[in-house]
Amino acid sequence: MTHPEHGYYRHGLPIGRCGDFITAPEISQVFGELIGLWAVAVWEEMRCPRQLTLVELGPGRGVLIVDALRAIRQTRPHALAAFRLHLVEVSTSLREFQRQALIDGPLPQTPVWQDRLEAVPSGPVVLIANEFIDTLPIRQYVRTEGVWRERRIGLDEAGNGFAWTLGAPRQLTLPENLIDCEDGDVVELCPAADALSAEIGRRVACDGGAALLIDYGHARPSFGETLQAVRDHAYADPLADPGTADLSHQVDFAALATAAAAAGAATYRPVPQGLFLSRLGIAARAQALAAASPAKAGSIEGAVRRLVHPGRMGVLFKALAIADPALPPPPGFTR
Repeated sequence: MTHPEHGYYRHGLPIGRCGDFITAPEISQVFGELIGLWAVAVWEEMRCPRQLTLVELGPGRGVLIVDALRAIRQTRPHALAAFRLHLVEVSTSLREFQRQALIDGPLPQTPVWQDRLEAVPSGPVVLIANEFIDTLPIRQYVRTEGVWRERRIGLDEAGNGFAWTLGAPRQLTLPENLIDCEDGDVVELCPAADALSAEIGRRVACDGGAALLIDYGHARPSFGETLQAVRDHAYADPLADPGTADLSHQVDFAALATAAAAAGAATYRPVPQGLFLSRLGIAARAQALAAASPAKAGSIEGAVRRLVHPGRMGVLFKALAIADPALPPPPGFTR
């Protein structure tokens, strides 16, 4: 996905109606606006530090951060002087989209781009990651004849294509609810996500602040294969034409919370996206937009329904907060 020459995110524009998939910020501006208000509320709970690092992981086309900053400018303009924006992005083409989107942005300081979170300076932080964790590489293990074997990629019998293979038996340490397993069961582990969550937890515990992780996935560990490839808004074979389709998987929010808590952070039970956005006031904001643009009221209502309806993105997608234990629960979350 991030190979410097052949990686999916290294070329083209994967996000949006003309790309391979669409994300919540592209569906409605209200999503990014509420995230911006969430960020400034955390800053206020931190007693308004004079300098705060605002980080977004995988900003895509920059739609979320632009909407977030606009909402902050409209409601808490004094906060912008404190924010130092760092965008973690490996794609040069997406960086250019983000740069263009932010040219006329309200921040007095120039945004900084980083290849990885570890390069972001220490200090009080508010971090946003929307549909980022699901792109990190996973390891799949298949229960076969009473043992776990890693699913790997090899060549097919003809030697001119890719095929799934199984590795040697492995000992896995699994959560209690996955101990009772049967042949054919599949588990997915994401060491990269666990390491990232631990780094986020360490930062907010040591430097102060909070992180908001929104993605699709399950609240507790479960069996099942969730790896999928999407090309032109349709499912595709993950092994066909590497580097030309978006690969993603369901996120294990329990594993993320465990890693962050072990690093000293407070974590808050994952909240379904629909409930989270409702708690932040999405209905009132949508009504205000519709009142200002009656001709667009139908499309505004439809976009919001897509974000919050249980049959759309409202339940499958979830929000997880990781925060400094000294702070109260971030907006939208309870202890």
